[in-house]
Amino acid sequence: MDLHMTELERDIIREILNIGLARAADSFAIIAQEKVLLEVPNLDIMPVRNILDKVHDYQNGHAVIQSDIKGDFNGTTLMFFSGQHVQRLSRVCLRMSVPESIEINEMQESLLLEISNIITGALVTQLANILKARIYGAPPLAPKGELAEALGNLMLHKPMVQPLIFSVITQFSDKENSVELPLMLFFDRPTFEKILEIIRTYDFLGGAQSS
Repeated sequence: MDLHMTELERDIIREILNIGLARAADSFAIIAQEKVLLEVPNLDIMPVRNILDKVHDYQNGHAVIQSDIKGDFNGTTLMFFSGQHVQRLSRVCLRMSVPESIEINEMQESLLLEISNIITGALVTQLANILKARIYGAPPLAPKGELAEALGNLMLHKPMVQPLIFSVITQFSDKENSVELPLMLFFDRPTFEKILEIIRTYDFLGGAQSS
């Protein structure tokens, strides 16, 4: 299977993500009681080592929430909250006045888990509906220790794995300022092949299988 994506295929996947993110933003806005803006996601294919380096860089300055995708597809989402994110969301959602720090207490961790659950859940639901796949998001968790090392143990020892990275930047905004919440969504090679096969054999405009 050719893993190269055409511009049309990129646009289709990007639009699927946009729809899922829009629904996530609506749900998030209810919790945050503020307007939530989402940027158009970037879509990149990256080798495993580059992925692990990027995860390591993000983890150094962020609290990380992870949620695995299971079923017909195999993947993982990672959300990265900076100290500014934690401070801002704690004030808006928990009415807590806290310093800017990625050291979080139990209540703050629960908040970040819920935010990740909402956003990841919306994405997974949209992928399942549009791609007609039986997939679900596992309960999110706050991983401890070096995340890149744990992911490397999973990916580097599996042959034929070429994860697909969806680099999505979300903006949590109000009248005063905005806070970006990086979200990484990646799948293994077999899942990528399934997604491309579905897109290449389905007439999205006509809504029927192409011959």
